[in-house]
Amino acid sequence: QVQLVESGGGSVQAGGSLRLSCAASGYLRRNYMAWFRQAPGKEREGVARIGTVSGNTYYADSVKGRFTISLDNAKNTVYLQMNSLKPEDTAMYYCAATWAVLPLNAGDYNYWGQGTQVTVSS
Repeated sequence: QVQLVESGGGSVQAGGSLRLSCAASGYLRRNYMAWFRQAPGKEREGVARIGTVSGNTYYADSVKGRFTISLDNAKNTVYLQMNSLKPEDTAMYYCAATWAVLPLNAGDYNYWGQGTQVTVSS
């Protein structure tokens, strides 16, 4: 059984940093791993994704230059380093994995974690 377990969320002040981790267990066929977030009353949005073989990365415009996604294949773990956090980054952050060749949105992802809360105060 495949499981994705996120950790590292918490409460920080604006300008601070957090590092999220997502550990995958079980046989996991995946071409991409990604981080999504969802704030109350808003749709889930993609934050960053990384190709598990290519290492290619993609970032939402709202986090470019502040967030970095990375992957440790040996540990089956994906990370999201978040710097210069803003109050608008407050959301539940979800890890996801997909075997899709080119995932375009949340519906293309096959596996999801339970989420970790990030709260940024001004």
